Order: sequence, then structure tokens, then C-alpha cells
Amino acid sequence: MHTNSPENDDCFAIRQAARHISQLYERHLSEAEVTPTQFSILTVLRRGAPLTMLELAQVMVMDRTTLVRALRPLLRNGLIAGEPDGQGTRRLQLVLTQSGRARLDQAMTHWLAAQDEFERKFGPQQAALLRRELFRLTRDVSKT
Repeated sequence: MHTNSPENDDCFAIRQAARHISQLYERHLSEAEVTPTQFSILTVLRRGAPLTMLELAQVMVMDRTTLVRALRPLLRNGLIAGEPDGQGTRRLQLVLTQSGRARLDQAMTHWLAAQDEFERKFGPQQAALLRRELFRLTRDVSKT
């Protein structure tokens, strides 16, 4: 039987941990003037082909409004660009610019420092296990 208390609330525990870890990464990535979400967007766009807003939202597991809020400063600062999809539609494909690559390279140093700090405090094997479990959780829960 489940009781209604924070100690038995899966969502509360996950969100609390996420906020705590996000603060650690925010502290480091602020040196490169990007947020953890923006860093992830830049990283996803560096991986390969341009993505539409819908495709990026799906990869990031974000709603469109939240994604647009994160994209605005990246577009404004020329770190990403929206290019026509080439099929005559109004859809834009998001691409990483040269400035975006340079910022991502700069941010990577700070991300690595955050990653190292987290793994020092939590343990490298525990961090690897946590990542695997969180990705498994995301896959398994999204199937339903």
C-alpha cells in the first residue's frame, strides 16, 4: 500500500534529485553562458542531420513551448539557425552554426568539470548505473 508522503513519492524523489543535479551543472555551465538544457540541445544538434522543432522536442522529451523558450537565446545569439526544410513547407530545420560549435566546445570543458564533480561525490560506478536506469526508465515508461 502506498502512503502519500515524500518518502514514498517517486515523482517527488526524481524531481528533487533532478533539480539538485541540474543546479550543479548550471553552476559549471554558466561559465560558458549556456544552461544545461541549451547544452543538451547543442549536443543533440551536433550529432547529425538537422532536426525539425517536433523532432528535437521528441528527442529532448520536451513540450514545444518549453523547447521554444530554450531555443530563443540560442537562435538570437547565432548558436543555432533555422533553415527551410527544402520541401516547400514552412517547417524549419534546426542546425548548429559554427558559433554554436565553438560555444559547445567551450561549454564541454565546464560540462566535464560538472560531470567529474558529480561522479566524485556520487561515485563513478553509481553514476553509470544511475544513467543506465534512468535511460531504461525513460524507454520503459514512454512505451505505455
